[in-house]
Amino acid sequence: MQFSTTQKRTAAWLLIAIIAALLLTLLAPVLTPFIVAAVLAYALTPLVNRLDHLGRGRLPRVAAVLIVELLFILMLLGVILLIVPILARELPLLREQVPLLFDRLNVWLQPLAAQMGLNLSLDTASIRGFVLKYLDANGEDVLGSTLASIKLGGSVALALVGNAVLIPVALFYLLLDWERFVARVVELVPVHLRAEYDAFMGEADGVLGQYLRGQLLVMIILAVFYSVGLSLFGLDLALPIGVFTGLVAFVPFLGFGLGLVLATLSGLLQFASIKAVVMVAVVYGAGQVIESYVLTPRLVGERIGLHPLAVIFALLAFGQLFGFVGVLVALPASAVLLVAIRRVRAGYMASKLYTG
Repeated sequence: MQFSTTQKRTAAWLLIAIIAALLLTLLAPVLTPFIVAAVLAYALTPLVNRLDHLGRGRLPRVAAVLIVELLFILMLLGVILLIVPILARELPLLREQVPLLFDRLNVWLQPLAAQMGLNLSLDTASIRGFVLKYLDANGEDVLGSTLASIKLGGSVALALVGNAVLIPVALFYLLLDWERFVARVVELVPVHLRAEYDAFMGEADGVLGQYLRGQLLVMIILAVFYSVGLSLFGLDLALPIGVFTGLVAFVPFLGFGLGLVLATLSGLLQFASIKAVVMVAVVYGAGQVIESYVLTPRLVGERIGLHPLAVIFALLAFGQLFGFVGVLVALPASAVLLVAIRRVRAGYMASKLYTG
């Protein structure tokens, strides 16, 4: 059986795609820090180029790369350090309020259990003693007991530390030689496909730029919304908790969950009443609805050409296939796939298979 040139070319590309997918699957743990660094380099390279251009040759590119990377790391640390004033205020309050909270919980549960025919009584003295024992311990004891309780393996801890060191190093070299790396990749593209490749990458680059700008706008709006919403309920730590929740919204579910826990804890310690639960339910419930059904579909989905239903489906599908990392890259990956689908559709509409 004789195969045509087109069939041989298609089979070759399919074989290359299968081998690439197999290598990505096998080397996923090793490639993760490099992929993260590559994504960051793609987002930060325009800033490096702008700074390099403003320097007009007097500022070496190494200096521009160091400035941009240091600013990014400081911004990331600033977001993380927003938790510090929250914990510094809440831990002393926690020691004072824990006995009262357990007493109120016991008083509230006993009549409710009696209505159901149950004789329920919490041993509040033992529970208070157990909790206060850990709250009064120093930070090293708490950290040690926490790590021991979750059985954090040495390999996992080593991987976390290794990635924390490797990602900034890889990011530095990628930012320094990004254009050279891109040129090397372009050289591998067959010459007769070069024009089509350039057009595809230009369109994909524009779509990803729209995604980054839309996501940044979503984060700012959510930071303002949560800060104002918590302030209206009179929460003392409304500003740091609201800003933290909004800025980590780029990590789906995790950012919202951390903000929810911090707001609930702060509300219970400050109000010591059902007002804390009402506050969290109203503010964070409304915030999640606005983010999921208004902000992300409108400001991110529409900017990259995705229908709101497609945005929701992309988050669920990529999360199912690739886990937490899949949720992170769902929308930018979907944007690139959308560009490819548009081109495939246009080719199909112009083909003899469609026109007959």
